[in-house]
Amino acid sequence: MARFFNGKEVELLAPAGTFDIFKSVIDMNCDAVYFGGPSLNMRMMRKGYNLSYEEVREAIKIAHDRGKRAYVTVNNLMSEEDLDEAKRYFAFLNEVGPDAIISQDMAVFPLIQSMNYTNIPVHSSVMMNVHNLDMIEALKEMGVTRVVASREMDLSTAELLISKTGMEFEYFVHGDMCTVHGANCFMSSMLFGNSANRGRCMKPCRWDYRVKKDGHIYPTEYPMAAKDMYMYEHIPELIKSGIVSFKIEGRMRDVEFLRLLVNSYGDAIDRYIADPIGFNRTQDADVLYENRKRDFSTAYAFGKPGLNYINRRYEGTGKFYSTGKVFSTPTAERELKAERVEQIRNRLSSVKRSGSATTSSKISVHVNNIDQARAALKAGADVIYLTGDVFQPDRPFTREEIETLTSEKGQAQIVLGMPRMMTELHMEQYSQFIHAGAEHGFYGLDGLLVTNIGAMHRFRDLPLPKIADFNLNVFNHMSADLYHQHFNVERLHASLELSLNDLTMLLQNTNVPVEMVVHGSPIVMYLELDLYENTEVMESIGEEDNQFVDNQHLVLMTDKGENPVYRDWSGRNHLALSKELCYLPMLKELHEAGVNHFRIEGKTYTPDQLGHIVSVYKQAVKDLMQCDQLFKGMQSVYAGYTLGALHFGQAPKLEAEPAGV
Repeated sequence: MARFFNGKEVELLAPAGTFDIFKSVIDMNCDAVYFGGPSLNMRMMRKGYNLSYEEVREAIKIAHDRGKRAYVTVNNLMSEEDLDEAKRYFAFLNEVGPDAIISQDMAVFPLIQSMNYTNIPVHSSVMMNVHNLDMIEALKEMGVTRVVASREMDLSTAELLISKTGMEFEYFVHGDMCTVHGANCFMSSMLFGNSANRGRCMKPCRWDYRVKKDGHIYPTEYPMAAKDMYMYEHIPELIKSGIVSFKIEGRMRDVEFLRLLVNSYGDAIDRYIADPIGFNRTQDADVLYENRKRDFSTAYAFGKPGLNYINRRYEGTGKFYSTGKVFSTPTAERELKAERVEQIRNRLSSVKRSGSATTSSKISVHVNNIDQARAALKAGADVIYLTGDVFQPDRPFTREEIETLTSEKGQAQIVLGMPRMMTELHMEQYSQFIHAGAEHGFYGLDGLLVTNIGAMHRFRDLPLPKIADFNLNVFNHMSADLYHQHFNVERLHASLELSLNDLTMLLQNTNVPVEMVVHGSPIVMYLELDLYENTEVMESIGEEDNQFVDNQHLVLMTDKGENPVYRDWSGRNHLALSKELCYLPMLKELHEAGVNHFRIEGKTYTPDQLGHIVSVYKQAVKDLMQCDQLFKGMQSVYAGYTLGALHFGQAPKLEAEPAGV
């Protein structure tokens, strides 16, 4: 029987990793259970977990017989190869009728609509990273009935969005949390070929890094290892905010641990409903504390957590996963090797997009300041992306700077970028700036670099071209088509996580123009957590200059190298690779496969360094036969060159399996 408080429904949502665990959990003090089927979900690393087709069918029946709900996680990003499996799986789900599926990939919507499946309600996964009003309105248009709030969303923001949209909200109340914004961590793919957005994360966030800034080394251990979410003592605030579903994380946990969690939270909710004035928040809290796997935190529920979010206990040290085994250890990015380049060329050569050979390639450059923009323009850049996440000490672009650049651009294009995560304040600022600019020819701008579906929704009908940024994680032609057709996106970036196989299949199957990041040190972790706080409250334990970036920038060190962390003007942190991506040797094959915009991540270079890199790539696209020769003359600015996720896929006997798998 459903729970209600002042007419508001309260659902306790429990996890189950196997059918046997499900059969126990469904009879615990919860209202709903979520679980994964045999494929396409975010918990695919552990053998023997997840339910078979027939177990999914039976689990839904058992839940409904008890008057409870069953939600199925279909929350992976889906490659082209996954789409056929998804069609079969969705036909099955439409037949068995779960109360909803929890999904990340935008391809879910055209899949459901094209097959006219009317029995599959959709909840947006935490990996959709829902964080502003326009995102919710956009998802409403596509039929989403509930959103799982971004991990970084506080309860006050959740309450505001609920009141303005009427959307159901689900909120994590207990369990493992990630320090990186949902679907904005690409490091596991870059290092291991295991995508965090496809259920195969190797947890590089939980390594024992050392923090270094201004030449000083600080003693902070595990600076990105988050404590477990713990909202047991804050049920009144959760209910008051309008959260419908209280979600416990733990699909990898054993049944006895889940029994403690689920029944404790269920009992606390019941006690509060029965006696809200006399409710004892801390009753039995000591039992949860004594049986914790990591230390506890309320995370972002009441504001940024700061250093008290960092965990140093047991599993949270990064040396242990849910199974208690060593999972992954500090690992350097792979070096660019001629043998692998040749394999990539051969694979790409199998893709021939009509008209690509007669279309000239363009060089686009992502910049952090006006001096970089001018250096890139002088070197011949065709497109300049003005970042929305400006790294300190540079300041955000002013209207005067933008108008100056657009007056100096010549035949090039100047495109205004947006922050990856846009709060309501960001949306207000960009909306005012852009709409006010309509009377002034949009300040001479040639387009918008959009980073989230909220921005796409807000500016969909604006007469400025929209380009989708790489953090939207386009993995398949169906999501590409949706962005193109529904949101009027003119061009999109391929996900940084695409392996060689996945990239070639995307290029083979989409007709939407594709752009790729081909050079630079891209941001592979996008954090709300401010690691720079470490240096403000701790005494150093040593001195040592940064190897490749200025000492003013914080770096995270392991014995494998240094990863720079840049801080933007919203206080967010951006962790980069220690090496640079470099696809210069494969430009010809990429061009012939249909990639006609090549992007340089230029934000961290000096203007002189950036000008040189742009000039080399401009020479390359003028004569693609000379790429090898030009590459021989290149010299890395950072710790060497890497191919990132393109190191992986169709390289038999070349790839070593990561430790601990």
